[in-house]
Amino acid sequence: MKILEVLRENGRISVAALAERVGISRANAYTRFEALRADGAIKRFTAEIDHVRAGLGITALVFVTVRQQMWKQFRAELARMPEVEYCAITTGQHDAMIQVRMADVAAVHRLVTERMANIPAVKATETVFILDEVLRRPYVLPTDRDAGRTARRPAAPEPAEVPLGKMRFVGAAEGRAALRKEGG
Repeated sequence: MKILEVLRENGRISVAALAERVGISRANAYTRFEALRADGAIKRFTAEIDHVRAGLGITALVFVTVRQQMWKQFRAELARMPEVEYCAITTGQHDAMIQVRMADVAAVHRLVTERMANIPAVKATETVFILDEVLRRPYVLPTDRDAGRTARRPAAPEPAEVPLGKMRFVGAAEGRAALRKEGG
């Protein structure tokens, strides 16, 4: 777990530095690291992107109701949409929750109304815009839940000013009526 904690903070750390942080020999650190990779505990290494600076300042959740006999088609169509960052099958009113990051609200609107709504497997959609991402804990480990212990995490950066673009807020009833009218 200590190795995973250190790698979560810095996936580019050298094996020598990893060994020093964990308190084991370099050879032992390398062996354990390779075992974690071979076992699939470590899947891959990736860069953390600042979406706003990358031009994707609008984040939305699209809740989808799927025609039950068409799951295979739904998954295939979704896989062809590079804008989809995350999709989870859910319980409750909707069948799936999709997260997208786009340049502006109009781009989200086009994706939902022109592409997702035209997938025959999609029965209905509901879109929710994320105003602020308050907390994000990638890669939670069992040791994070240990009572009486504080996990070593880098300090959270101060939230940046996010340009939200032009948004019009409407009352809940008016918003639902507009969504039904637009099919979103």
